Amino acid sequence: MDIKNELSQYDVSRETIGKLEEFADILREWNKKMNLVSRNSMDMLWERHILDSVQLINYIPRTTHNLLDIGSGAGFPGIVLAILMQEKIPQAKIVLVESITKKTMYLKDVCDRLKLINVEVKNDRVENLCMYAPDIITARAVAALEILCGYAVKIGNDKTESLFLKGQSYKDEVAVANKTWKFNSEVFPNRYCDDGVILKLSRLRKRK
Repeated sequence: MDIKNELSQYDVSRETIGKLEEFADILREWNKKMNLVSRNSMDMLWERHILDSVQLINYIPRTTHNLLDIGSGAGFPGIVLAILMQEKIPQAKIVLVESITKKTMYLKDVCDRLKLINVEVKNDRVENLCMYAPDIITARAVAALEILCGYAVKIGNDKTESLFLKGQSYKDEVAVANKTWKFNSEVFPNRYCDDGVILKLSRLRKRK
């Protein structure tokens, strides 16, 4: 895959592409010291992780002011979106929530080195958050949809939208979540994972 040609479809500048490349280098550097991404997937870092996160930018309104990423881990999708939003949605603030201290050290190092002044890294469990309701909530490979809905209801409001990257079992996850939660949902194909989808939820609330 021609990565730069693929990124050109998202209408990003050379500077933004450069930051994504620098982010990839920093991740490789840290991954030698701690297991952020499996060694087996590092050869497909761009397709499996970076571009997989990049595609979410198409579903984030340009009027967005606040985005919260749950379980940011290696920076997917949170860091990738922060890099893109610095150019495309400059007014937006991104909060990365990660409970593992070593990973927050890595995330802060990335933000410092890439000068991502639009990002705040929180070393905490999402269940403990008390903050303003974000416009957008994102998560990738964090938890089952039923659990993510519980997090989203706690930190969001009726205007908050959620974007979750899910795998081939997403229909089963939706069925289970529907027993406890009500929501409007849209499903979009994942461009970089044949059996994956982007699940967009809105008007999330608990069933009575």
